[in-house]
Amino acid sequence: MDKLLRIASLNVNGLRSALGKGFRDWLRTHDFDMVCLQEIKVDASLADASMFSEEGYHTYWNCAEKKGYSGVAILTKFEPVDVVRGFGMEAYDREGRMLMLDFGTFLLCNSYFPSGSSGEERHAFKMQFLEDVYPYFEKLVQQRPELIVVGDYNIVHRDLDIHNPERKDNPSGFRPEERAWLDRWFGNLFSDSFRILHPGQVEFSWWSFRAGSYGKNKGWRIDYHSVGPGLWERVVYFKHHREIRFSDHCPLEGHYKIPWNS
Repeated sequence: MDKLLRIASLNVNGLRSALGKGFRDWLRTHDFDMVCLQEIKVDASLADASMFSEEGYHTYWNCAEKKGYSGVAILTKFEPVDVVRGFGMEAYDREGRMLMLDFGTFLLCNSYFPSGSSGEERHAFKMQFLEDVYPYFEKLVQQRPELIVVGDYNIVHRDLDIHNPERKDNPSGFRPEERAWLDRWFGNLFSDSFRILHPGQVEFSWWSFRAGSYGKNKGWRIDYHSVGPGLWERVVYFKHHREIRFSDHCPLEGHYKIPWNS
């Protein structure tokens, strides 16, 4: 039996900030089955499993060791059969960059890829992260092809995913080596849910707070839902909620026909 699941994802750039901008009200007016949040910036001592119980969700957390930094969370109306926090790689796990829920018939992974925009040292860290996690997901998707990996990847894939592809300043997030990694990712392991349904459409998921970028729609598409081969034909809807402004990213919403044990 299949079940239509509505899965949303969003880099909130601080959950407390998003809550102050009406995040709870947004949850109440939608009927998402799962909501994956990145860059929550929540301390582990505040990570309450019942934080969104009034909205109908169980909440699972993977917080960074450093206060006010990174971290991911998943809100779900269905309890998983297993929870995996981290890759088993200390350098990334201390930053709270991955949380995966096993629902038996499929896996939902929420990941926050490092940004390299603060300097060359962090860009090198980001590139090492990409090389280290690729075999992790390569093995996982072979074992469990019904896998969705949502999150902020901090990488533009194609030229139509950025408003100014002709730029020459080589910013992290738009460098050839990162984009080549995404070529491997989407060429060998996963498909891009948005591109399955909208192969040539131009939409963005992130806009700088500077220079009126949002108003001018000068954005980048750096947030993705990646689906394993067991779900390639089960993507039925995808939307970037550009109108929602809890952070410098917009929410993504994907609908999937998932094999389900009732």
